[in-house]
Amino acid sequence: MDLQTIWFLAIAVLWTGYFVLEGFDFGVGMLLPVIGRDDTDRRVMINSIGPVWDGNEVWLITAIGATFAAFPAWYGSMLSGFYVPFLAIVLALIVRGVAFEYRGKVDDDRWRRRWDVAIVVGSTVPALAWGLIFANLLRGLPMGENHVVDAGLADMLSPYALLGALVTGSLFLLHGAVFLSLKTDGPVRVLARAVALRAAVVAVPALVGFLGTTLAHRPTGWTLPVAVIAVVTLVVGAGLAGRGREGWAFASTAVSVLGTSVVIFGSMFPVLIPSTTDPALSLTVAGAASGEYTLVVMSWIALVLLPFVIGYQAWSYWVFRRRVTRAHIAPAH
Repeated sequence: MDLQTIWFLAIAVLWTGYFVLEGFDFGVGMLLPVIGRDDTDRRVMINSIGPVWDGNEVWLITAIGATFAAFPAWYGSMLSGFYVPFLAIVLALIVRGVAFEYRGKVDDDRWRRRWDVAIVVGSTVPALAWGLIFANLLRGLPMGENHVVDAGLADMLSPYALLGALVTGSLFLLHGAVFLSLKTDGPVRVLARAVALRAAVVAVPALVGFLGTTLAHRPTGWTLPVAVIAVVTLVVGAGLAGRGREGWAFASTAVSVLGTSVVIFGSMFPVLIPSTTDPALSLTVAGAASGEYTLVVMSWIALVLLPFVIGYQAWSYWVFRRRVTRAHIAPAH
């Protein structure tokens, strides 16, 4: 296996880690007005992800940085084609981060409601936009000889791309509801179980349709059993959450998100962006990769630093492993 393939797999792993971990963050944020019936419940929900949400975003930063260094042509083509969706994601993540920090700075209900809206919007926009972007990467876009994507926002709103947005949005919503049922207790936990079952009514058919269309459009053979596992574990996860088996339920939805990501990146190899203008102009792994020396240096850096990053994040999850309840919420000041 050459370094180009290894680094494509490494980037796929980074994106998968981001979707699995940040996915439930987005789900919690989107569910804030649904499950949080009063301010104390909403604070329980926010505190459940408070110690880890910013660490989860490190996976995104690392994935984008690795893409820029290992596959600069891929990075450039994505930015040229998805400037508006990427800008929306960046602005949403900024607003979301500020909202987490500023929500409790003033003891005023209207102040907190405004920041709650910012959290919901800042979680919903990326959850939908990532599905839209990766669906378009799979479908293909008009591309010239210099690999510049010549497509407007309207060109990206195909039925398949909108289905991809629905999949990531509903999948993260279900993943977040299961996480809340695992990480909290009391009214939030009870409502989270009910919401998980309702979210599955949308997430499961959407996932079946999206993965089925993906396999039909870009068949690879080995991704079919992975797609089946992704769907089955999603159904099992929702069912286990309803029965109060939150640990196994969260593991199941995490496997479903992981399997969905594996199908996406497995279908993208070796053609990163198909050109709808001329198949000969499609961007491939070999055509987008950096030089051998760059990939070698990156490999040594990753081997040294990556274990420390993973170890630190695993330790932080272990430290903050206990459930959050209303009893843990101090009175507003």
